[in-house]
Amino acid sequence: MTHAQRLQGLAPVASPAIRVLVLGSFPGVRSLQSQQYYAHPQNHFWRIMQALWPNAPWPTDRDYAGRCACLLQCGVGLWDVYAACEREGSLDSAIRAAELNDFPALLAQCPLLSGIAHNGGESFRHAQALDKALALAGLQGRVQLHRLPSTSPANASWTFEHKLSAWQAVMQEHGLLA
Repeated sequence: MTHAQRLQGLAPVASPAIRVLVLGSFPGVRSLQSQQYYAHPQNHFWRIMQALWPNAPWPTDRDYAGRCACLLQCGVGLWDVYAACEREGSLDSAIRAAELNDFPALLAQCPLLSGIAHNGGESFRHAQALDKALALAGLQGRVQLHRLPSTSPANASWTFEHKLSAWQAVMQEHGLLA
């Protein structure tokens, strides 16, 4: 029997100006290798963000730092529910011995935060832990939690257009879209 490797997640992409924090579960293999959120070319995340803010100064796909800076300018941050876990492959169902990220510390640095957008069901499973973190950060009752369809290519039951529509509704609700 082989043991899954202990993996470390990525640092948050956040600033005090974000209004919505997108939370995934844990980066896939390609994202960990690249040290970039949503690095798999079939993941719809970056394509959805560019469709939501078509007039934003999006750089080329190769400019990850520029894409993150543009996302922050749009009022959106990125992180994952898990700081570390054991997993073989990229599927959420393979995650074992997961350790949650330090949400109170990050949330205390985001005073304008009004929404947390869970990118898929595995992330949303930890909504109760986030409620506790929001209380510790003094943000309880001010931050709404949303379960959104995963942008992962494994979520083939949702078309790009349906995913885009769901994500658009949440961003509009938090005043990030005109």
